[in-house]
Amino acid sequence: MHAITISGYGHPADVLRPVDLPDPTVTIDEVLVRVEAASINPADWHLIRGIPRIARLAVGLRRPGFAVPGSDFAGTVEAIGPGVTTVRPGDAVFGTTFMAGFGAFAERVVVPERLVARRPADLRADAASAVPLAATTALQALRDHGHVGPGDQVMIIGASGGVGAFAVQIATHLGAEVTGVASGANLELVRSLGAHQLLDYTASDITQHAERFDLVVQLAGTHSASQLRRLLTPDGTLLQLSGDATNQWFGPMGRVIRGRLAAIRSDQTVTTFTVQPTRDDLVVLAELLETGVVRPHLDRVVGIDDVAAAIERVESGHTRGKVVLRVGSVAEGPRRAEVDPSLARQSRTAR
Repeated sequence: MHAITISGYGHPADVLRPVDLPDPTVTIDEVLVRVEAASINPADWHLIRGIPRIARLAVGLRRPGFAVPGSDFAGTVEAIGPGVTTVRPGDAVFGTTFMAGFGAFAERVVVPERLVARRPADLRADAASAVPLAATTALQALRDHGHVGPGDQVMIIGASGGVGAFAVQIATHLGAEVTGVASGANLELVRSLGAHQLLDYTASDITQHAERFDLVVQLAGTHSASQLRRLLTPDGTLLQLSGDATNQWFGPMGRVIRGRLAAIRSDQTVTTFTVQPTRDDLVVLAELLETGVVRPHLDRVVGIDDVAAAIERVESGHTRGKVVLRVGSVAEGPRRAEVDPSLARQSRTAR
């Protein structure tokens, strides 16, 4: 099978290579999926770069402990282990291998049954691959940590990005009044996703905004907790999920720790979390997709061998939705988000 392998930590163009590998096989509770599309998450470029360096304690000190990167995928089930009961060969599925072996940047991937689910029948593979990690992060942030309900005032910083675009839609579905923060060029996108109010972070200091919020979700930027707490109601919650940081050793950890300490003597809550993908949440998201409550927004779709430049695009922090790799040879007809010629040229030059 065709796959992208990683030789060590570093610049994507230096450490990623297309190769042919043997097809993987399943064990008792695993599913073999023929991958048609895979999406790129911020977690992917962090793992490829090995930044923040403290994360290498979990994934490999000198080089990643996985041969093929990539977390999110969509495709068709080819084989199942004898213990698998929720999907069967021929099913169109989507899922994630985040912190479960990775391997999505390949024509075939093996995934635990607990991390894969059937996708809506009319949802294309490229759109479906954009969902698992980003939408699950948004869902868990709003439902489990923000406890969002009807009438809540919610601010989403980074509302046009991969997680942010899902967060706007899910928060609106939960009944919240959503204020989306993005650059001026992306505000119309955020409005189309359901935001009730828009703020351009390039035009004003959002921390001086007069309105107060029950929940602020920080998905982008480096504002400190003390700055963002000004936006909260007296018992509001700040979720710090942005990985933006200048410290290559510890990343945003210092910002997060200072935020928690600052809130100790307050009724406000400052917290963070690491997404925990589950099949149950994939089923919830499939229902939201099927009913049209949530729709993926794609920044662009590129070929798998243009992965290095595509990862750099995600790393820039200026995507409008998700960047997706076309992996399989599935003919789905022309679409707006075809391979961007300039992106393809950049990747070939880098190699």
